[in-house]
Amino acid sequence: MQVTSSVRKPLITGGKTVHDVTEDICRQVEGKPSKSWLLAFGAAATAFVIGFVAVAYTLWEGIGMWGLNKTVGWAWDITNFVWWVGIGHAGTLISAVLLLFRQKWRMAINRAAEAMTIFAVICAAMFPVLHMGRPWLGAYWALPLPNTFGSLWVNFNSPLLWDVFAISTYFSVSLVFWYLGLVPDFATIRDRATGIRKTIYGALSLGWDGAARTWGRYESVSLILAGLATPLVLSVHTIVSFDFATSVIPGWHTTIFPPYFVAGAIFSGFAMVLTLMLVTRKVFKLEDYITIEHIELMNIVIIVTGSIVGIAYITEFFISWYSGVPAEQYAFFNRMQGPYWWAYWSMMTCNVISPQLFWSKKIRTNIAATFIISIVVNIGMWFERFVIIVTSLHRDYLPSSWAMFYPTLTDMGIYLFTFGLFFTAFLLFAKFFPVINMAEVKSIVKSSSEKKAA
Repeated sequence: MQVTSSVRKPLITGGKTVHDVTEDICRQVEGKPSKSWLLAFGAAATAFVIGFVAVAYTLWEGIGMWGLNKTVGWAWDITNFVWWVGIGHAGTLISAVLLLFRQKWRMAINRAAEAMTIFAVICAAMFPVLHMGRPWLGAYWALPLPNTFGSLWVNFNSPLLWDVFAISTYFSVSLVFWYLGLVPDFATIRDRATGIRKTIYGALSLGWDGAARTWGRYESVSLILAGLATPLVLSVHTIVSFDFATSVIPGWHTTIFPPYFVAGAIFSGFAMVLTLMLVTRKVFKLEDYITIEHIELMNIVIIVTGSIVGIAYITEFFISWYSGVPAEQYAFFNRMQGPYWWAYWSMMTCNVISPQLFWSKKIRTNIAATFIISIVVNIGMWFERFVIIVTSLHRDYLPSSWAMFYPTLTDMGIYLFTFGLFFTAFLLFAKFFPVINMAEVKSIVKSSSEKKAA
């Protein structure tokens, strides 16, 4: 018989002890790769290699290999850029904001969410670089340096430059935050390892000795980094939204974009965290640490942010009608009933309707349903970015300049490459690094674990 709290469900099940935490999480780092891991890694590596051919082809031939035209000058490149940045948003929220609010349920999922952030931002950053055509000739123009041809500087009024600052800052802080949290766990693995593994994990642990003073400094730095990272949760996707909101194109120049993009980023980020964590808990047998309680709480966040996104969609239509501007009204009418109507209604179905299923406790605590809906949400969020960008561009003020966008095999190949890169990196991380923060989970074993009756 097991006794649980009548107030809150346990965050750790199975009556685990501190020693059990170490054994269960170190097992996947120290043991040989499982067949399921090798199969997944093979699929991800295959996607990476096939997609790399498309990347190399683009660098060799130029972005004329994409499906862009004079009217639709941005399409899959910026769609995928914004989508990947959004996916990386949940990592900072889970790590920084929930740490400041002392939410214990973040401790089993923050490590994977932080890693997801790092890899997603790398995938996102690839698209602006490729869009330069010949990045080795022009990438330095995006840096805040006087160029070599005169006393010119980058255009600090451009939101595209703000992206460079915001995303590089976001990536740097997230990377430091992620690595700092790994240090105590690297030391644990170091103390259990022998030979070359001991040397490698010893170097990664930065001489961690586990003394009280060391722990005090670790916690202080964690709080400082959380305080620095928290504004990034709001600022990064706000600045990405300025790429559109500061323009004069109908369907883009709207003040609702910053909060709308932030909510959408958290929405898609939590969905991707769920997708990854549900697979991870099964492959590495971590069901006692990533529990139904964790899944339910993340699903509640998805309900809230999905509802905010749905309200934003409705508000956009109201404002376009209320503005009395024919071009603005037509842009939104065209989204709903134009040639890309299927993308708009896919977006509405995936982002607004599907998350409402989580109001049912039976569905939001069901593993299979959660996994399916988490994937559906990210499909919908991709369609959202596609709808905002392509449907606002493909019909200009002059009917003579109207054009349709059709992705080429190169477009699809580069998108496949980012998936291959993301999942290859995440699988390597999950195998060779502790995927759950052992140090933090151990700190809540006594207070939040399922106890066995005497």
